Amino acid sequence: MDDPFPYRHLLAIEGMKPWEIGFLLDEAAQWVDVGRRARKHDDRLAGLTQINAFFENSTRTLLSFEIAGKRLGADVVNLSAGASSLKKGETLLDTALTLNAMRPDVIVIRHEASGAVGLIAEKVDCPVLNAGDGRHEHPTQALLDALTIRRRKGRLEGLVVAICGDILHSRVARSNFHLLAAMGAEVRAVAPPTLMPAGVAALGAVPFTDMEAGIAGADVVMMLRLQLERMDGAYVPSTREYFRTFGLTVERLRAAKPDCLVMHPGPMNRGVEIDSAVADDIQRSAISEQVEMGVAVRMACLDVLTRGRREEGR
Repeated sequence: MDDPFPYRHLLAIEGMKPWEIGFLLDEAAQWVDVGRRARKHDDRLAGLTQINAFFENSTRTLLSFEIAGKRLGADVVNLSAGASSLKKGETLLDTALTLNAMRPDVIVIRHEASGAVGLIAEKVDCPVLNAGDGRHEHPTQALLDALTIRRRKGRLEGLVVAICGDILHSRVARSNFHLLAAMGAEVRAVAPPTLMPAGVAALGAVPFTDMEAGIAGADVVMMLRLQLERMDGAYVPSTREYFRTFGLTVERLRAAKPDCLVMHPGPMNRGVEIDSAVADDIQRSAISEQVEMGVAVRMACLDVLTRGRREEGR
């Protein structure tokens, strides 16, 4: 039987086959119930070392990967951006060689530069998991989003998913475009012209620059954070004006299907891209569930990527 996931690393969703994505989602689904038990510990990664090397600040993703590794029994070490020798002038290649010399069994990396994670992966002897690189991809976020949708809607194929907001700067959007298109969903990219990247259709999404038109009849509306820290110019007139034209409100959501699922990768800017009344809607909002699914997805990815090393060590 062919290997259901024949990759050494998880660097991107782009290029993955639908059955490979489905395999990871099925693996993650098994960990959801484990996370809801009183005793959540599993020892299959016992004796393995997991380094979380985050060269870009993160709270939610880092915490999620740390919890995932510890629940699997790994020895988890966090390398934060502030403590990194990159601040002292060390090159990315030197950092990769230093990490590799510590003989970790899996490295989780977040970096502000697109492609940096792939470069490090070429220089180390263990599996590498991309926790977000620049504007490129954030594969585990797309997987947890897909798992959330599949659990709520029962499927991905045939659903209309509108991804709205700062598409231009979003690695989350890019990973979701690739994944949802591969799984047969109708994907829409909804953004002001200044935040709509060129060639978005080539990523599998239909572009809309009108919010109401973009979410009309949608099964899922996924809002994105306005990434002001990545903007070196005036992409929007003001956050107030942005909310007026592209913020998700109760009134605007009426254009979508009555049972439309509302999502957001976090952290949220309430009153900028989403209204609190929508974000806190118990029936429609899946934002808290996304966080829960994130731990399950990351447990699955850590488990799958280290299986070869564990078998070698037996």
